Amino acid sequence: MILRITILLFSLTALFVSASAAAPLKVSQATPAKGSETRQSAIAILSIIPAQGEPGRTVTLFGSGFSEDTSAFLGNTPISARVLSSKQLSFEIPRLEPGLYALYLQRKDGSTSKIYNFAILPQKPIVIDVEPDRINACDSPGQRSVRITGRNFLPMSKVMFDGAAIKSRYVSPEELWFTAPDVPAGLHQVQVENPENTFSTTIALFIDSKPEILGISQGGEYVNTYNLIIEGRNFHQNSTLIVDGKRLSTSGTYGTGMDRFTYVSCSQLIYERYPYDSSPKNIRIQVLNPNGDSSPVVQITAP
Repeated sequence: MILRITILLFSLTALFVSASAAAPLKVSQATPAKGSETRQSAIAILSIIPAQGEPGRTVTLFGSGFSEDTSAFLGNTPISARVLSSKQLSFEIPRLEPGLYALYLQRKDGSTSKIYNFAILPQKPIVIDVEPDRINACDSPGQRSVRITGRNFLPMSKVMFDGAAIKSRYVSPEELWFTAPDVPAGLHQVQVENPENTFSTTIALFIDSKPEILGISQGGEYVNTYNLIIEGRNFHQNSTLIVDGKRLSTSGTYGTGMDRFTYVSCSQLIYERYPYDSSPKNIRIQVLNPNGDSSPVVQITAP
């Protein structure tokens, strides 16, 4: 009886082991821990706006796979890029020589985008202002210095005056100086040219030949005469002084009397007056230049 029970137990054990060996094992897949990193998508550029530009201009790239560790390259030059989202970033074109460059993106994990051609254009100069913008025709060369302010000036920039290059002095990317040439009065054009034949827009410089009386003061007094000192601008050696409608020359009047004037400089005349009495009178004075330009009439009270 004992033998039969032993044999039965042995048979049941063998059957269980055989069934267990034949059944497939169930393996459960581990779930990634919360917060673990997933593999980033491939980096790709879909559009470049604009596809070319001058240094200083902003370029925006649209695509995919962008992250904070994405760097932009133009040729071998790394560029500081601003990532706006995983699909958009922008950068400013650096100061590089004009030409065609390979543009691509690269992440720290080694992922690199496709390479695209990007053209850097010659930098165009920008003129904002000239100071002064008005020069007197009779000013000396030392009084004809003009300052140009703007952007993108280079040591090799040229100042163009009425389309012709003139001597100039480079101070900084925002400042140039030149001396206005001796040219006829009127409106003239100033422009800046950079290498690679890039030109700024033109700005006007006015050369004024019209005489103007700025002030009259009394000078020396003599037995029968006294002097009136006339200060102003754009007086000429051959200018005519008109006093109360009478034209005076440097030798005397074109009528009666002994009044005359002396040319001192383009900013000063001396009127030598012979009063017939010492009572104050209203006197109207005007300067007429050889080209027909005349000053406004100035009225003073003098003997």
